[in-house]
Amino acid sequence: MTVSVVNIDEKLFQNRYRVDADRPHVRIKNPDVCINDCIDKSCTFVCPASCYQNENTGSVTLVTDGCLECGSCRILCTEHQNLSWEYPRGGHGIQFKFG
Repeated sequence: MTVSVVNIDEKLFQNRYRVDADRPHVRIKNPDVCINDCIDKSCTFVCPASCYQNENTGSVTLVTDGCLECGSCRILCTEHQNLSWEYPRGGHGIQFKFG
């Protein structure tokens, strides 16, 4: 039996993302909450598109380009309620390629 290995980066590369530069659909409400109140910074390792980066200062940087709109970050941040999340405007956001 042959086991095939799936390369996540190759699969993500097949998707297309139209950036809405004037209106990101996800925002961190208060960066200080990430620094002071969020101990594990789970968004930085759970996001499948790696939109969140844990900085050396303890802050979290968010770049929504390539966001898969899966909602994992919304679920993880329910304790702190520190994300503003809405669907992108029409024509923007992720465009999945199936196949």
